[in-house]
This record gives sequence, C-alpha cells and structure tokens, in this order.
Amino acid sequence: MKAALLEAYNAPMPVREVADPHVSEHGVIVRVLACGICRSDWHAWKGHWADFFKLPHVLGHEMCGIIEEVGGGVARFSKGERVLIPFCGGEGTCPQCRAGRSNICDFPFTPGFSHWGGFAEYVAVQHADFNLATLPENIDDVAAAGMGCRFITAFHALVTRANLNAGEWVAVYGCGGVGLSAVQIAVAAGAHPVCVDISDEALALAKTLGAYATINAKDIADAPEAVRDITGGGAHIALDALGHEQTCRNALLSLRKRGRHVQVGMSDGIDAIALPVDSIIERELSLIGSKGMPANNLDTLLRLVSDGRLDPLQLVSKTVSLEETGNVLSDMSDFNTQGFVVIDRF
Repeated sequence: MKAALLEAYNAPMPVREVADPHVSEHGVIVRVLACGICRSDWHAWKGHWADFFKLPHVLGHEMCGIIEEVGGGVARFSKGERVLIPFCGGEGTCPQCRAGRSNICDFPFTPGFSHWGGFAEYVAVQHADFNLATLPENIDDVAAAGMGCRFITAFHALVTRANLNAGEWVAVYGCGGVGLSAVQIAVAAGAHPVCVDISDEALALAKTLGAYATINAKDIADAPEAVRDITGGGAHIALDALGHEQTCRNALLSLRKRGRHVQVGMSDGIDAIALPVDSIIERELSLIGSKGMPANNLDTLLRLVSDGRLDPLQLVSKTVSLEETGNVLSDMSDFNTQGFVVIDRF
C-alpha cells in the first residue's frame, strides 16, 4: 500500500510503498476513504511526543473508511461496511472501558500513535467491536473524517465533561479545528461562544459559525478582561483548544465565579504550564481535562450530524492528496491552515 511516512521529525514526509497491514483475530482492515490532518499530528511530526512510537511511522488518527477484511473474532461488523474510527480506542476489559470510559483506556489503541494510522491506503483496527461506529449513509466521507478527533473532542469536552447548558457563555481560546467545532456545538446547544485567536481569518470563520463575539488577542492588552466585559462578568465555560501557557491562563482568567475550564489543547510536552492558583481558589473554578470521546457515546453525535443539527463539513477548508500531507503539517507551524484539512485522495 501507499503511505506518507514519517522518517525524520520536522522533515518532508515522502509517500512510499509499504507492506499491507495484517488483520488480527478481533480486528479489521479498513480501506481509508478520508483522513483529517490534525494539530496532534503536527505535534508528533515536530517530535514533541517522540516516546509514542519508533520511526519510520505512519501518522493519521481521524479517519473513516470501508472494512475490507474481518478477523474471525469480530461479531458486530462485516466486510463492506463504512465506518468511523475514533482516535481514542480501548481494549474493552480494563476498569475504564468497563465503566464506559474507553477514551481513557489503561491499554489504549490509538491509530496514528500507538499503531500505524490513516496517512495510508489501509489501516488495521484492533478490538473492532469496541472501537468502530457504523456511519449513516447521509454523512459525507470528508465530514466524517473530521469527526474522528476534533469534532468528537469538542463535543465530549463541552457536553459531557463541562455539562454545557443553553444560555451559557463559552469562551473558546484557539479557533482551529477543535475550537471551531466547539463554536458550532455551543451554538446548536443554545449557548453563546466568544472566540479568542490571533488570526482574523480564523475569527471570521468562527463568526460565520455563529460566534456571539470574536477577539483578536494581538489587538488588545487583556483578552480575559475583554471576555469578562462581553459576558457580563465572565464565561460559564472556558475551553483552551491550543495548549499554550498563555491561552490556558487566559481561558481560566476569563471565567466567572464557579466557572468551568476545559483543557483540550495538548502542550508541546516540553514546558509545564503555570496556573493562576490563587484565582482558581478565590473564585472556586473547576479545571477539567477532556480527551476524545468514548466510542459507545458516538451514536448521539452521529444522530445529530445525520439530522443536520450539526455539520462538520462546514469546518472543512480544503481537501488534499496523500502526497500533500507533509506540506500541510509544515504550514501548521505558522498557523497557515484554517478549519479541517482532509486527505481524500489516496
């Protein structure tokens, strides 16, 4: 099969012929139809998470495709089914999986990180009965690819972890794929997102998705104060979708008393983030971590997309070929991508 190979960090990714994956007893082989290029892929490409895998490696963790081969121990899926592959898979037997929290499995299956991923024509999925979801016919391949990570991450963060309610103010720091997904989800829930970024283009896209207000942090001295002014005292929920120290701190400082901060953006793995501890204590703020979404909760989100109440396709800025993957990752270093970029030509 063809695959875009990570052979060296922060370097071009050539497309090469590599061996086809082998199906496991409880796994399947999926022919990849579309795969998003995410900022988590960028972190890995830069070498921030070098302990995850050995080179050469195939990245790509938000994908959909058609099952081509099925292991003998698979009961729920058959050859020819079109499926979504959430990035945060589990093995099904650990205490977290048994409690319905496979996204934080003790022995995770994470395509693109723990195993070769979707920057290739085919991908092997382990524990398929536990880690796949059948795609409704009316959800486009490209739209589905963006749901494998960024859209499900935003949904789980806001709806499940932060308990989003209609009428609440939501401060979104970072209007990349996760942040823009959060905007659309918040608007659909009847909440009021206020978006902070340093890109006028990203903020304009947030506005088209229904953001109540946008703030370019380059243009003002105090972004949290601006959020507090707009929201009449602070947001009920703040989401840091970037993972930088400044965005994390500013998101926390944008909250009203008893506000909930959800941390979604991953750091570069090098520097610890200093938190405003006194403010957290004095205002009784909640600090919540959120990772992906358990596969067993995907039905709710897929139904909302199938019914047209949510539309990940609105967030897709462009589609590319497998050969263009490395160029897209390079562009991410200077924040030169908008929304979702999806590989749909293999």
